[in-house]
Amino acid sequence: MSKRNILPLAVAVALALGAVVYQTHAAKPDTKPAAVPDQDEQAPATYAVKLVTTKGDIVIDVTREWAPKGADRFYTLVKSGYYTNVRFFRVLKGFMAQAGMSGDPRLNKAWRDKPIADDPVVQSNTRGMVTFAMAGKNSRTTQFFINYKNNLSLDGMGFAPFGKVRDMAAVDKLYAEYGEGWPSGKGPDQRQLAEKGNTYLKAKFPKLDHIKSAGILASAEIRP
Repeated sequence: MSKRNILPLAVAVALALGAVVYQTHAAKPDTKPAAVPDQDEQAPATYAVKLVTTKGDIVIDVTREWAPKGADRFYTLVKSGYYTNVRFFRVLKGFMAQAGMSGDPRLNKAWRDKPIADDPVVQSNTRGMVTFAMAGKNSRTTQFFINYKNNLSLDGMGFAPFGKVRDMAAVDKLYAEYGEGWPSGKGPDQRQLAEKGNTYLKAKFPKLDHIKSAGILASAEIRP
């Protein structure tokens, strides 16, 4: 990837956990994919999402009052089909598993320009809690992570959980041998992933687990 195509940036990583913020030079912006809504849909007070993954199903119970803006964004992304064929590209055992960058570069570009404002931190980042990644104030977009352990230090950094995984069995099995992402480690480079999508990951990191599909569970399937 040519350095001329990347601005010296504002790459901001929120301490130990974050999503890369970047800009690229382009003559004209790509057409926004039809799957990107103009605004987030307001989510129900509670809802559940099933992620069908290569390691089994992961069910996330979301409580809107924990982080309303985050819950609305997750609901919108799931309903739009955004998380189909999305990799867990950053899995750090004893810390967290991160996903949420699309395999379609056009979607990455479109959603990069739709950040949501921060939510107050109401719940702690304990094991199984699901939280959006961020790279500074009001920068959450599509990336989320699942806490492997009690990461209470993230609470003070502004990471606001919006849901909790019912059963961590599948999460605990996610492939983690690639380790930390570039440039700190040998794992995927978020900028290349943003620009090349799954073509880049399949070629360089073929063992990554992924979300096959994501959907909102029917009310009858939601835990009382």
